[in-house]
Amino acid sequence: MNSILKQQRDEYHRDLASRVLGYRPNGSMTNADSSSKTSSAIACQLAQIIKQNLQLELREIAATGQELGSRFADATCKFLKGSFLKLEHARPGPWGFSVSQASPGIARYEPYTHLARVQEFIERLRKDDPAAAVSFEADYFVMPDIVIFRYPWADADINRQESLVGDDPEVAGYTPFRKRSASQAGILHASISCKWTIRSDRAQNARTEALNLLRTRKGRAPHIVVVTGEPMPTRIASLALGTGDIDCVYHFALPELCRAVKETSAEDQSEMLEQLIRGNRLRDISDLPFDLAV
Repeated sequence: MNSILKQQRDEYHRDLASRVLGYRPNGSMTNADSSSKTSSAIACQLAQIIKQNLQLELREIAATGQELGSRFADATCKFLKGSFLKLEHARPGPWGFSVSQASPGIARYEPYTHLARVQEFIERLRKDDPAAAVSFEADYFVMPDIVIFRYPWADADINRQESLVGDDPEVAGYTPFRKRSASQAGILHASISCKWTIRSDRAQNARTEALNLLRTRKGRAPHIVVVTGEPMPTRIASLALGTGDIDCVYHFALPELCRAVKETSAEDQSEMLEQLIRGNRLRDISDLPFDLAV
């Protein structure tokens, strides 16, 4: 009998197959680099494995890269919401999920709310002294594809089993976990960047976002991860290798990718894939809900 998580993962793949994973009008897969034979071969084999596993038909998908990315983020958020909330007993909430990261981005959440004041200062300086404003310009406002945040707890919830904080405002009076007003910001738990494909000219913005999240926080760092549908392990490595910024990279279908790489006899890709997995830099999407519960 299939586990709940296996069923959710299969449904995630069906969702992707209906609007993200398919054929371009030119016949190549939507996650393939058509100028690369290796990329095309692995992507095609990966799609066939998913097609056979789920007994579904893939169709032509005429969408821009931006549209595919948005759909990928939406499907991934739906999967994570369904699976992560199943771990409520291990990581109690209440939790919020969002794929709509309009301005001011992470400044909506603790520990980044101070960035809203930084932006206000820069905006005023632009009007009063544009030349001086250049010295303060920085990409503070990370706008992740998906955020998971935790709502602060009211005193009634904190004191549910015993009078842990009572109603004393001087005890635990500064922690964002304790709810003090209806407008209080949520606490950023995870910043998730979704990359349906990884191309060298735009892969590193995920690292830039991660570094900004680490540098500008006033509190603990959130989980910082990347989810991808990229078929070539060497391109995944451009984000996955190294430590200090991104926690880990997650593939939407890692076991299927391992099989596809093996069946296409791409030895260099196979070696890199093994290195990433053994080095704990690449995991499957089904691992992510559990890693978020840590």
